[in-house]
Amino acid sequence: MTGVYYDPYNFEIDADPYPIWKRMRDECPLYYNEKYGFYALSRFEDVERCSKDWRRYSSARGTVLELIKSGVKPPPGALIMDDPPVHDRLRALVSGIFSPRRIAALEPEVRAFCARSLDPKVGRGRFDFIADLGAQMPMRTIGMLLGIPEEDQEAIRDLIDGGLRLKQGEPPTPDMYRQLIAGRSRVFAAYLEHRAQEPCDDVMSELVHAELEDVDGTRRRLRREEVLGFVNLLSSAGNETTARLIGWAGKVLAEHPDQRRELANDPGLIPRAIEELLRYESPSPVQARYVTEDVEHHGHVVPRGSVMLLLTASANRDERRISDPDRFDIHRTAGQHVAFGYGVHFCLGAALARLEGRVALAAVLKRFPEWEVDWQHAQRAHTSTVRGRERLPVRSVGVSVTRDPPRWS
Repeated sequence: MTGVYYDPYNFEIDADPYPIWKRMRDECPLYYNEKYGFYALSRFEDVERCSKDWRRYSSARGTVLELIKSGVKPPPGALIMDDPPVHDRLRALVSGIFSPRRIAALEPEVRAFCARSLDPKVGRGRFDFIADLGAQMPMRTIGMLLGIPEEDQEAIRDLIDGGLRLKQGEPPTPDMYRQLIAGRSRVFAAYLEHRAQEPCDDVMSELVHAELEDVDGTRRRLRREEVLGFVNLLSSAGNETTARLIGWAGKVLAEHPDQRRELANDPGLIPRAIEELLRYESPSPVQARYVTEDVEHHGHVVPRGSVMLLLTASANRDERRISDPDRFDIHRTAGQHVAFGYGVHFCLGAALARLEGRVALAAVLKRFPEWEVDWQHAQRAHTSTVRGRERLPVRSVGVSVTRDPPRWS
């Protein structure tokens, strides 16, 4: 369509996709990639509209490009990979886990997890936003909810993270997805078997003994594979995206010290800052959908059976919807992003992610109000589901650091 080239598996593009996404919005709002055989929409209006049109843009074959292409059947129970009516029944069953009241009750525990991670670093002059906080607190929070013993949590997190990593220019193979799903299922199957015999006060026990109304009107317990699917989803999504959000907080606020000082002086601004971080650097930037019938976008027909990428992070910087979108502003009016998706697949854990982000940022600012990134030792994370850092070490202002960051907006 034009000379624009977007490749979700190219690490250099991933380092700073915003110039390419802007060209796509301006020059080819419907983009087609011949190499990998996908279409992409980059404007806010298109992404928002297609996100809520689950009939024509289906999640039932997966929400990741290579998973849809592979033909590997998504595990049952993974809500983001189901469409109504199955999706709605499962979501109604588990929505109580993420009710506002239940999420609010978690705040003291989340705060304690942050303190446990950060207090030993006070006085040392440096800490790592990801290794010391982002990879720790979300893991412990999700582990507490699910009922995963603390001594097993890190191994499970590492299994999930390792299965998602990409090599430069290489999409994951179908076998990689099969192995990842099988590996996770083996880990959780033993826990579920124990909960079936001896229920505990945790989410896994609730799910094992829960009943739902099926599509034919009968009531039944969740099948074991459905429970496994949901537990897999919760354990991975709850760890991965929040860790990247915390990393973006460290990076972006290091680049905006005046706004960081505002937050340190007035913690009441932190919730709005988290919304702006979600918009400005969306941890989950791309959602894939299977096109169930011929559709038209910008004068071109997308045929049935195609894969459509919805570039949510591009939509969140669309100047057609958001004024001065490339400027980070903690005072920006909230509600102008699709970082958590839109429509029936709006992220079930959004309230938890917001709580964790808010508490984590407050905990950091209380202990380390001034920092600079040690770019020499920072590392990117490369997966097809999230965008962010694997390591983000910082030092107190005044300590010598590598000041020239790599190209990473």
